Amino acid sequence: MPSAEPRIVVLIGPGGTGKGTLAERLIAADPSLWLSRSWTTRPRREGEPDDAYVFVDRETFEAHAASDGFLEWAEFLGNLYGTPVPEPTIDRDVLLEIEIAGARQVLERHPDATVILLLPPSEEVQAARLRGRGDPESHVEARLEEGRREVAHGRQIAHHEVVNEDLEQAVAEILGILDSLRQD
Repeated sequence: MPSAEPRIVVLIGPGGTGKGTLAERLIAADPSLWLSRSWTTRPRREGEPDDAYVFVDRETFEAHAASDGFLEWAEFLGNLYGTPVPEPTIDRDVLLEIEIAGARQVLERHPDATVILLLPPSEEVQAARLRGRGDPESHVEARLEEGRREVAHGRQIAHHEVVNEDLEQAVAEILGILDSLRQD
């Protein structure tokens, strides 16, 4: 059972590690977990669900940021991404699927948040996943290069690392981490 104050769990990692898929599976497996839907100014990818993000234009995003409506936000590869401030009535733990710069901001505001770094089993698998979601080759190369930096920075702030080679195993490992946190 979660504590009276919702716990914040932050899932970070480079593109192509399966953060989105893993987050959805965690939400389905753990009714005590609520996924905060991030905002972005990037266009929706072909085949991407409408609710993968709250897709907005830059002006709308910047106005929300100016009104202190985000727990964290950052610009990443030319687009803005942000996590809205969670509603105070939520009685479940909050899962954030965000970039590393955002995780640093969350830790500044909530030093008790738990950060989990999700890693691909290899760069080859990561590249294949990026290509599989329709990213052009130039974007794949940029994401791989950025991913190396993200892993290095993520390791500086992460409390746990999980390799997403097998989805079921990664879900089980993170559920085990959550159970352990809830015991404390």
